[in-house]
Amino acid sequence: MSKLEISNLKHRNSDNFVVQIENLTVNTGEIVCLLGPSGCGKSTTLRLAAGLDQAEAGDIFIGDEQVAGNSGFVPAEDRHVGLVFQDYALFPHLSVLGNVTFGLSEKNKQARDAIALPLLKRMGLQEDQDKYPHMLSGGEQQRVALARALAPNPRLLLMDEPFSGLDAVLRNIVRDETFRILKETSTTVLLVTHDPEEAMRMADRIVLMKDGSIVQQGTPAELYGKPVDQFVASFLGSVNTVAANSVDGILETELGQVPHAGATKARGKCEVLIRPEAIRLGPVRGEGEVTATVNAVRNLGPFALIELELSTGRRVTARAATVLQPEEGEICSISLDRRQVFLFPAD
Repeated sequence: MSKLEISNLKHRNSDNFVVQIENLTVNTGEIVCLLGPSGCGKSTTLRLAAGLDQAEAGDIFIGDEQVAGNSGFVPAEDRHVGLVFQDYALFPHLSVLGNVTFGLSEKNKQARDAIALPLLKRMGLQEDQDKYPHMLSGGEQQRVALARALAPNPRLLLMDEPFSGLDAVLRNIVRDETFRILKETSTTVLLVTHDPEEAMRMADRIVLMKDGSIVQQGTPAELYGKPVDQFVASFLGSVNTVAANSVDGILETELGQVPHAGATKARGKCEVLIRPEAIRLGPVRGEGEVTATVNAVRNLGPFALIELELSTGRRVTARAATVLQPEEGEICSISLDRRQVFLFPAD
């Protein structure tokens, strides 16, 4: 497996939409997720890395080889990368084994089987090698597509929304299986997704895009806990937008006072973003506490979403473990986890 490096990339598609990537690196054995809303340029970036499209400008290296840039353009078939898309594009007339060995045609049958059979065993498909795609579940088909992509030992694996065709329960199982396999094989992966949970579940690093450019890149914890702007904070998870007043380094909000490093610069009225899980609920113990009334509770299994109404009439949403959820109509005290209270400079 090889490192992927993209720098100073510029590409204008047929709709006059411009993708501009200053720097994007996927280190050897690393899983990097390109994340963003539909139409932000993430699939275009993957296609440029694959050689399916050619950029107007910029450099792309896979390992030590420049595959796009001043030295010329290496077409997709010569880049030695593996591709897995939402449509697995399995050959219906070939068996599972035939699909996996399809890209190994230059080898004899013994050599092909020596590569494919251990892969199928690792993916739990050794008993299905003689079956045809229509006989498999969606998750099994996805694993066959992954095995087919890995069989030629590509320098890089590119995956575009590979799990979006699966139902929610199966998607989690297949994602976890795929993550395990990719890590066991030390595969270098660039994965495109629009799903923040999927990115945080799969990625060593996330590259978040908007309007053709990278907004922020870092570990899942960095993007979730230290977003650079409101877009990043709200895209990675739900937030409550609450009015605040900055006084002497303290943010005074309807949910309580929060010391904040950016409060001094804010100077006066501002808005803060507060994650639902930052709102801690407890029993009312005395006067002077910030309180709220529980309007509604939505039990989502392991956790509950709790709609609260403050004394001002503002409504906010808290999130808590199901075993800790309050009853509708209950009055609770509120405290805030300041690590999940975000203040950004005014535009």
